[in-house]
Amino acid sequence: MSTPVRQRAKILFVMPNFAGGGAERVAVTLLGQLDRRAFSPHLAVFDNQGPFRKLLPEDVTLHDLGQKRLRKALPKLIGLIRRERPAAVVASQGYLNIALLAVRPILPRATRLALRESSTPSLSLPNRPYPGFMRWAYRRYYRRADLVLCQHRQTEQEMSDLFGVAEERIGRLPNPVDVDALRRLATPPLRRAGPGQRYVAAGRLSPEKGFDRLIALFAGLPAESHLTLYGQGRQEGSLAGEIRRLGLEGRVTLAGFTEHLPAALAGADACVISSHWEGLPNVALESLAVGTPVIATPESGGIAELAEAAPEGAVTLAAWGEAFAAALRACPPRTLEAPAPSLLPERYTLKEVAALFNAGLHGLAAGRDVLYEGQP
Repeated sequence: MSTPVRQRAKILFVMPNFAGGGAERVAVTLLGQLDRRAFSPHLAVFDNQGPFRKLLPEDVTLHDLGQKRLRKALPKLIGLIRRERPAAVVASQGYLNIALLAVRPILPRATRLALRESSTPSLSLPNRPYPGFMRWAYRRYYRRADLVLCQHRQTEQEMSDLFGVAEERIGRLPNPVDVDALRRLATPPLRRAGPGQRYVAAGRLSPEKGFDRLIALFAGLPAESHLTLYGQGRQEGSLAGEIRRLGLEGRVTLAGFTEHLPAALAGADACVISSHWEGLPNVALESLAVGTPVIATPESGGIAELAEAAPEGAVTLAAWGEAFAAALRACPPRTLEAPAPSLLPERYTLKEVAALFNAGLHGLAAGRDVLYEGQP
């Protein structure tokens, strides 16, 4: 008598689109690392557009909801979850997490919600639209999650202390970094020609990244220094205008989205993070992986924890203003034919993070009893 083949459990990732942001990159990376022996990977997107689309593994079942806005996509997403009945749903954006938790009573009872919190709530929520409502929603709904995956210990603590999430439902999951792949892409390093220091910054061109204040601060740095800023977003026009107003056209370059960011980081003297708030910026991890030090604001969420684990001098935390400018000026120029040795702590590597992620999903798929109180 033949042994029946055990059916793989469906894991449904959800994200708005394939835009070039950190949350999207992490989701696509984790999809690639899902344990195929136990899980069948699925992905639902509101809009099937963006540069990370081509990075999606071929065996992922893609569900295009065809609606860019959450309010129109949510009914379709609910229908998809009720039809496919995945063992777990994985999402990363705060507003999407809240929506899934709010409709949880009408989702299949056996479907678990594993939600990544990609920001530091105490820093991000006051700066989002409707901050009072968002704080209420986090307190009201996050305790319904079966598993809340946090990038660093500050977010773990806030989930417990501020929003009442049970400690047994909170897990640590840093952003994963494929060091070997990055270093291959970073060879040879890419460096802007000319004398002086070369800095790279990267991220979505939106207010929380602080690129406007970085451009203003850069006006006071030595004239031969140069900043290349990679990314796309709604602030592109205003940032370009600020560069022209300050006469920095030859010293600050808006370079858009690039597939060559690892090489650009490897060729820079420092990766600069000017954020008002962050979770754990991918660009900091990638910069360390290709051997380039990081200069960042302390408000960058998990960056302080990263600095503790990294080699001495790999991450410089500086308060915004003259202290930050001084850290930039103190960064020595360098020219490399190959990436410098990796500075990234082992806990952030792809292998370590993937093992943590799969272990968490195995626990949920096995029916761990962590359903929120009052679920029908």
